[in-house]
Amino acid sequence: MNAAIIAIVVVLLVILVMWVISVQNKLVKADEITKNALKQINVQQVSRFDALKALVKLTREYAQYEGDTLTKVVEARNVARGGNPSVDDINKNEAMLSSLTTQVLAVAEQYPQLKASEGYTSTMKDIKGYEENVRLSRMTFNDTVTRFNNLARMFPGSMVASMLGFAPKEYLAEDTSKTEYPDII
Repeated sequence: MNAAIIAIVVVLLVILVMWVISVQNKLVKADEITKNALKQINVQQVSRFDALKALVKLTREYAQYEGDTLTKVVEARNVARGGNPSVDDINKNEAMLSSLTTQVLAVAEQYPQLKASEGYTSTMKDIKGYEENVRLSRMTFNDTVTRFNNLARMFPGSMVASMLGFAPKEYLAEDTSKTEYPDII
C-alpha cells in the first residue's frame, strides 16, 4: 500500500514538474518573440532615419539653414541604433521621426523644384514604405505582447510566471497624431 501511494505521489510530482517546464518554455518563447518584434520596429525606424537623412541632404541643396535639421536627424538615428530598445525608446524614436519628417516636409514645401525632383519623389516613397513597415511592426509587437501577457497573467500559468519572474509587458503607445481623421460631414 505504501509503495502504491509513493508511486502516485512520484507520478503527480513528475507531471507537475513537466507542466511547470512546459509553461516556462512557452513563456520564454513568447518573451523572445516579443523582444524580436520590438527589435524589428527599431530596424524599420533606423531605415526611416536613413531615408529621412537622404531627404535632408536633398533639401540642403535648396536651403542652407537645413544643416541643423541634418544634424538632428543624424543624432536621432544614432540614438535609434542603440542595442536593445525598450518600449519607451521606440515611442520616443517615433515621436522624433514624426517631428523631423514634419520639419523636412515644411522646408520642401518652400521649394517646388525640390518636390518635382526624382530623388525627392523616390525618397518620399521610401519613407512612406518604412512608415507602413513600422506601423505593421508595431501591430505585430502589440499582438505578441497580448499573447505573452495572456500566458503570464492567466491562471494557472500566472503562478509559474510570477515564480520565474515573468512580468506582463508594456504595449506600445498609440500614435494619436495619426488617428485624427478629417470631419467629412
